[in-house]
Amino acid sequence: MDRRDLLKMIVAATGAAMVGLPALVHGQAPAAGATAAFSAAGIATLDEIAETILPRTATAGAKDAGAGAFMARFVSDCYTAPQQAAFHAGLADIDKRAGGRFVSLTANDRTELLRALDAEARKRVGEVNETGTAEAGEKMPHYFTMIKQLAIFGFFTSKVGATEVLQYVAVPGRYDGDLAYVPGTPAWATS
Repeated sequence: MDRRDLLKMIVAATGAAMVGLPALVHGQAPAAGATAAFSAAGIATLDEIAETILPRTATAGAKDAGAGAFMARFVSDCYTAPQQAAFHAGLADIDKRAGGRFVSLTANDRTELLRALDAEARKRVGEVNETGTAEAGEKMPHYFTMIKQLAIFGFFTSKVGATEVLQYVAVPGRYDGDLAYVPGTPAWATS
């Protein structure tokens, strides 16, 4: 699976274009004033949210891939100041809905809260035109869409996700035009 396929998968899973992608693709520096730092507790919360979305099963989970640190870096480096503000406000809202702290919830309660947020985010998909650039007056995507996109993107582009969950083939690899497909095998990852 190449990055283009991964981005298509993220759009299919979240119903929205990848927020912050233009800055990543074009190597843009963060906008002035866009330096929202994350505390260690904030990164730990992101890890727990990502782990609830992509839990450890027979394969590695999001925490194994360091998804929380990736998400914090991506938000700090690729999101505009309004996007960062929406993301941070969303994390605060998650803690508020959790009755204090998301990390204090049981696994079932975490899952139920994130399912409710996902349903809210899906309802807003049609009314948001946000594709990663914040035009004046344009509605921001739901913060859970941002979180879910980053959890998926961070996990599947990590070493753990690409080598332990997906099948990894280094590029350039040999060409095999008639490779047999075995049903149930993981998708391919390439660098």
